[in-house]
Amino acid sequence: MLAINYTELRNNLKECMDRVTDDYETLIITRKKNRNVVMISEEMYNNMLENMHLTAKESNYRWLLESAGQLKRGNEQIHDLIGMAEDEE
Repeated sequence: MLAINYTELRNNLKECMDRVTDDYETLIITRKKNRNVVMISEEMYNNMLENMHLTAKESNYRWLLESAGQLKRGNEQIHDLIGMAEDEE
């Protein structure tokens, strides 16, 4: 996570945006009275929204944790996709 003040951001906007998008950096833009702003890439923002959606329901969250635990313990299961045409494999 990087921090930069507004003037530095204005003077180096392209470089800052490139760093945020290319290097997956989070940029804190510091302002007076601690009214800071966070800059993240659209990709990171969309990932955050998806994660919030997937974990919003406690049942989904528990299922995801259990699935991750099974994978970590080597208990994963491989399944064929139902209704998948041969030319789509």
